[in-house]
Amino acid sequence: VILPGKHLSHDRALLGVGAEILARLDEDCTVSELWERVLASRGPVATPLSFDWFILALTFLYSIAAVEYDGIVVRTAQP
Repeated sequence: VILPGKHLSHDRALLGVGAEILARLDEDCTVSELWERVLASRGPVATPLSFDWFILALTFLYSIAAVEYDGIVVRTAQP
């Protein structure tokens, strides 16, 4: 479920959802603010995204040190 494949489109794979999250994280924000930003950016054509799947993608980003969390979500410095 991390990578898109034959039965999983890129907008449902954790890597694709994670990329959407990072694209909307231009400034530090709360999880709920980030959730609203991602939903607003997806539009009506994209596959529906559940909050559980969003949190799973956010957890994936945290596990690879792409974001940090201390009450707000912060994008980490890129090398």
